[in-house]
Amino acid sequence: MGLSADISRAADIACSRDRVTIVSHIDADGITGEAILAQALVREGVEVRSLFVRQLEPLTMRTVPRDDTLKIFTDLGAGQQNLLQEHGLDFEDVLILDHHVSQPCDTPYRQVNGLTYGHSKLSAAGIAYLVAKAISSANVDLAKLAVVGNVGDMMAREDCRLVGPAREMVNDGVECGSIQVLGKTLNCYGISTRPVHIALAYNDDPFVPGISNNPQGALNFLQKLGVRLKSDGGQWMVWEELSFEDKRTITSALVQQLIAHGIPHSRLFAEAYIFPTEVKRTPLRNASEFATLLNACGRWAKPMVGSTICKGDRGKALRDAEYMLTHHRAIIRDLLEFILDRGVHELEHIQHIHVADRFPDTIIGIGAGMALSRLNWKKPILIMCQLPEDPGITKVSMRATEWAVARGVDLQAALIEASAACAGAAGGHRIAAGAFIPKDAEEVFVSHVNRIIGEQYAQTRAHDR
Repeated sequence: MGLSADISRAADIACSRDRVTIVSHIDADGITGEAILAQALVREGVEVRSLFVRQLEPLTMRTVPRDDTLKIFTDLGAGQQNLLQEHGLDFEDVLILDHHVSQPCDTPYRQVNGLTYGHSKLSAAGIAYLVAKAISSANVDLAKLAVVGNVGDMMAREDCRLVGPAREMVNDGVECGSIQVLGKTLNCYGISTRPVHIALAYNDDPFVPGISNNPQGALNFLQKLGVRLKSDGGQWMVWEELSFEDKRTITSALVQQLIAHGIPHSRLFAEAYIFPTEVKRTPLRNASEFATLLNACGRWAKPMVGSTICKGDRGKALRDAEYMLTHHRAIIRDLLEFILDRGVHELEHIQHIHVADRFPDTIIGIGAGMALSRLNWKKPILIMCQLPEDPGITKVSMRATEWAVARGVDLQAALIEASAACAGAAGGHRIAAGAFIPKDAEEVFVSHVNRIIGEQYAQTRAHDR
């Protein structure tokens, strides 16, 4: 058995029932995974009902039907199989398509998980796409959604491109004309929608002194280069619209800036995935911005709006999503300012802050990632918040940099171990993870995480000697 065999079996299972319930996560990976599966199954004449959940826990399990439909869990389920069992779901009623660490369970639920075969850079949307393609080769038109899901779940971040099985969907999209790959372009968010100086200023991977987190500094830098920044109509141009010569002038100057400060410039360049059939200067134009739009829908409890967009709606659903995206960014800016103004508590190996109930738990991880570049970026950041619906539970989000991960940090492992010691639950990835813990365990939990991260650093150092 291998990944291909698992994919083939999952395709057969998914099409074996007349009715399917898809249970998916609310982020970009979960939304695109649901949209891929739903469209592939509907094309086969299967009746599909979709249900989005923020997490799988006893409360949300009540919304999962106990009927004769096949339940396909996407971007969740692998680490919560005991909950499925406790809910009374039989072996033949469940199919899990996930990319998180699998939890042992007495019921051997059928699942496809790239981690089983060492594919750590393949998201759930990628798994869903491979299943859809196994159902019918005509589903290659869904490749761009898989790319959005993979990019949204940071599968391209470490290598600055999608690799492994995720590369297959890029190639499929290029072949069918839905994806254009920009090779070795600026590794920067917003190349399709933001003025160039704003995109540069909000980029911190790599951190460019005098430019990152400094819009005026970025503008001054570009103006000194003499590149064209505005169109004939006086509108700020986006990176996509610049001439080849101006792009080369800018990237050459950025390389020199990094060299002058002794900073490696390898991460200055990355692949970008453009969708040529989408309208220019819109969030749907490239994978990273499409993913952010979907995340905004999910974070503000409207994942079905994002799903509708993935299925082709470019009318009301898109307008609603763009409104949510604007609101999403405004609240995140407020959160970032709060973190920077309030300051964090630095321990030996991590830094942490509690935002109480001031901000939704769905965005604190995003705020953590943005704040990290303006704080001590070598130390992973841990943010806690209170859940309005359950004041006795604290939500935890952590983010780290590639620098920390390269030195042994594994946030998922750290939070799983620390939360287990505090009667909590956790999951995620090496560079980004989250947990739910009892409120009265906060202090002990933070102490555990700090200790575990320290041990991870020490193990890496010992291995390198």
